[in-house]
Amino acid sequence: MNVSGQPRLSLLWKILLATTLTVTVVLAFTAWLVRDQMVKALTLDLETSLRAGFDAYNATWRSRADNLRALSMVLSTMSDVRAAFQTNDRATIRDTAGEIWSRVSQSGAIFLVTDPQGRVIASLGGDPLQTDNLAVVRAASHRFPDQVEGFSVQDGCLYELVITPVYVQTNNGLGLLNVLVAGFAVDQALAEDLKRRTGASDFIFQAPGAHVVSTMPEEETAAILAAYHGAPGLLRIQSPVDVDVLSSTLNGIDGQPFGDLLLVRSYEPVRSGIRSLQHRLIWIWGTAILAAALASYLIALRIVRPVQQLDRAAARISRQDYSARVPESGNDELGRLARSFNQMSASIQEARDEALRQERIHTIARLATSIVHDLRNPLAAIYGGAEMMVDGDLNETQMRRVAQNIYRSSRVIKDLLQELSDVSRGRLQGPERCLLREVVGAAVEAQTPLAEQQNVTVAWNIDPSIEVVLERARMERVFINLLNNALEAMPGGGSITVDAIRAGDQVTVRVSDTGPGIPPEIRKKLFEPFVHSAKNGLGLGLALSRRTVQAHGGDLLVESAPRGACFCVRLPVAPPELS
Repeated sequence: MNVSGQPRLSLLWKILLATTLTVTVVLAFTAWLVRDQMVKALTLDLETSLRAGFDAYNATWRSRADNLRALSMVLSTMSDVRAAFQTNDRATIRDTAGEIWSRVSQSGAIFLVTDPQGRVIASLGGDPLQTDNLAVVRAASHRFPDQVEGFSVQDGCLYELVITPVYVQTNNGLGLLNVLVAGFAVDQALAEDLKRRTGASDFIFQAPGAHVVSTMPEEETAAILAAYHGAPGLLRIQSPVDVDVLSSTLNGIDGQPFGDLLLVRSYEPVRSGIRSLQHRLIWIWGTAILAAALASYLIALRIVRPVQQLDRAAARISRQDYSARVPESGNDELGRLARSFNQMSASIQEARDEALRQERIHTIARLATSIVHDLRNPLAAIYGGAEMMVDGDLNETQMRRVAQNIYRSSRVIKDLLQELSDVSRGRLQGPERCLLREVVGAAVEAQTPLAEQQNVTVAWNIDPSIEVVLERARMERVFINLLNNALEAMPGGGSITVDAIRAGDQVTVRVSDTGPGIPPEIRKKLFEPFVHSAKNGLGLGLALSRRTVQAHGGDLLVESAPRGACFCVRLPVAPPELS
């Protein structure tokens, strides 16, 4: 969980999800593209096979028609046939034509001999036409002496016929003896045979007055014919059946459009191929996703492991354990990052050790400076008193006063040395509950001789009921330092006032003087080390005093005053004692 309480994905899962999602999208797009191209290819293949089927139909159908034309032409030129036809005897014509036809005819083909008016003389081969008079002969007569080919409807059945006139030479030129009519019935058997020969394309034959011949079920045939608009070419019908239709016009004996031939290919093979492709693509897609996820996990794990090691090492460094190191492997970016991190850790550790050494040295120097500063005043008092005793002609009272000053200063030095000894041995004196008046009074008493020498009056008034918890010796030195600074500012005399104001759980001790005040240029930096306005001194007193007050939970501040300087020591008041 992150700081806001929301779940946070690890870097490993981010890489894994990103790569898996990318692979999924790419594979999905690729599958769609493959499927789309496959549909186009199958559709084109369907159209191609449909046209190939139409070409195969044309070849098969033309082959049948060409054979009929050739046979009819051969028969019409044979001398035996011409001789039989010239007898005008039906039996002779039938027997002669039938004998020759039986030797050369195709199975299933019909063959008739008619007179020039279309009256049937002989019917040979196949199923005979149920008529004695063929109107198609008269319809084709205007195109004689050429062979005439076309479709015709007889008794509701569609036929393709080849009509061949038979001529003889007479005194007046060529004379039409008889007419040979050969052909095929376009029936279900013929349609099925064409379907087998043309690659399983379905056939639908339709013509006015003829029964529809189809290799398809009646319902599908009716639906296709209902959607067919009669225009030749390729047509796609999607409802209620899904097929491609290639249509061609059937010409009659007179050469005019007579009926329609429809070649039909169903889309079911295409749909079946698409379904099969989709199943394979789904299987391949799922397998590829799993493989990609596994590969991404292994690769991401290999990438993330050094990052995790860096993360753990950085966490140790944040806990100030600068000995943390990460394995260095390879010369890639992660390997160089690991080496840089280890160099950084080593540099931080060296810098920290150096900083600790410098801090120890600084601590010792700061302690020595504090001791030097605190020893200055008592040593100055001892030195001045001893000088007065040696050089001055003091009476008994003055001698006693100087001796008392020397005694008190030596006690201060003794206490400082004892405190230093306790610090070095780890024996620190803890805070104690004491009266604020006694602490301030001890400081005032210590500075009274110097104040008298400089003709400075010290007036102080502290409520005797105010109690504080502090290290008494250290706080006494704070007030001594403030009084000493005020005395240094008034070598020609003046006055010092010390009072205390309690507000709630805090007490503020104000030390004000009538000296020249604090120069504006050092007022903002007054509590920084080595900042002072006096001609002598190190400028450490106020800085050390403020640290001491802050260590007791208070603060040392300077306030603006109409005249002189005013320092305020704020301290927490000791809580009431439980009875």
